[in-house]
Amino acid sequence: MVSLFLCGDVMTGRGIDQALPHPAAPELHESYIRDARAYVTLAEERNGPFLTPLGFADLWGDALVALNQYAPDARIINLETSVTTSDEWWPDKGIHYRMNPANVPCLTAARIDCCVLANNHVLDWGYPGLRQTLATLRGAGIATAGLGENLDEALRPAVLDVGPRGRVLVFSVGEEGSGIPPRWAATEHRPGVAFLPDLSVETARHLGRQVTAHRREGDVVVVSVHWGGNWGYAVPEAQRTFAHALIDEAGVDILHGHSSHHSRGIEVHQGKLILYGCGDFLNDYEGIHGYESFRSDLVLMYLVSFDARSGRLGHLRMRPMQLHQLRPRHASREDAEWLRRVMDREGRRLGTRVHLDDTGALFLQWA
Repeated sequence: MVSLFLCGDVMTGRGIDQALPHPAAPELHESYIRDARAYVTLAEERNGPFLTPLGFADLWGDALVALNQYAPDARIINLETSVTTSDEWWPDKGIHYRMNPANVPCLTAARIDCCVLANNHVLDWGYPGLRQTLATLRGAGIATAGLGENLDEALRPAVLDVGPRGRVLVFSVGEEGSGIPPRWAATEHRPGVAFLPDLSVETARHLGRQVTAHRREGDVVVVSVHWGGNWGYAVPEAQRTFAHALIDEAGVDILHGHSSHHSRGIEVHQGKLILYGCGDFLNDYEGIHGYESFRSDLVLMYLVSFDARSGRLGHLRMRPMQLHQLRPRHASREDAEWLRRVMDREGRRLGTRVHLDDTGALFLQWA
């Protein structure tokens, strides 16, 4: 069995960067807030003052203990920020995330193995930011996928060696519906992200050929997709068709979807896991009003066990957390039950059920 930790958006830029030991310059180019430190103030106004700078490990709160207890073979996150000191902010975007490279120990403190980077904030600080992001993460021993100096590099998977259990291949792609500007698409001669022109079956087949070209027998293949809007539970038919095509035609084992600020329904297709939206995991939205009914303060750790020999999902356990003072804390039983009801309601439409066990964890059941 190969075990993985997956989560949605890890947004360590802007307010979180300001709360860490080595913040980047706080100036922002947003229409309402011009200083990133204001996001720390909003969090304190919501849940009380806290000491800064936060320790690199402390940023992960109770999630770090849970991670170490579960001891997954690989830890994979969607890092939704540029890691740079570049000041070349992208002029056509309203929000720009940036984390100082000196704060990258916040990722190594959690022993993150792979950052998927095909998302709508990784080029917020231009091509210099892209290059510094790649150099910083790789210099810290963290594998990357979805971003590169050209299309070939952006499409190349991260290869995670899990010892006698084999390898985990991680591909990262994104599409315009998640907010990725088409101009960010990598080409043969231009840096950028691995960009999906659409979610058609033909596009899935093209990506599937990339998977087949790199895959060896016994590999576990994760395709991480940044797609869709930030709010709403409905799973578009195009997303389901795309996910099914990757599984049916390329044998993809796990589709790791993200972009939504809250968790969405889960499907198991041909014994393969489809996470349509993992929600945020770390962000600086605490104290920001709007969309309260989605409870985006409640986040999930996705702990997956996969049988590489049979090619089928073993189990999925999810740890509910609540973001409090910019860090994930164990969710109350009441909040865990609220998440269970939502995930079960949305999963029923996709053929799955979600239950809450005595430890406060959610686990998935499927036919």
